[in-house]
Amino acid sequence: MSGVGTVMWLAGTVACVVANTFIVAADLGRARFVLANSAEVGLRPDTLPYLAVLKGAGVFGLMAGLAGIPLLGLAASVGLVLFYLCAVGAHVRASVFHNIAFPVFFLALALSAAVYFTVSTT
Repeated sequence: MSGVGTVMWLAGTVACVVANTFIVAADLGRARFVLANSAEVGLRPDTLPYLAVLKGAGVFGLMAGLAGIPLLGLAASVGLVLFYLCAVGAHVRASVFHNIAFPVFFLALALSAAVYFTVSTT
């Protein structure tokens, strides 16, 4: 892969870290928009801390990958991809499409990180 392509995937990975850090804080802080979105797709508010832990583990794994343990970064990115596939699925199951762009955006960032770590481990 070219240097420019690698830089693009790296930028997506860094954006994934930043975006997930933000949403972990929003989950733990029980932000109004998080509570509203969760309710729309049928998630109970008491599940938010558990979801925040999963996303936070992904953030730490991505940071470890960026710090020199690319296989951990790859594992974390795959975990986030699976997490956000489930989030998109929850929106589809509940027929909540007006804000499905958010989990799709997070899924795209996680996919970007997965590509970056796949390229950097080969």
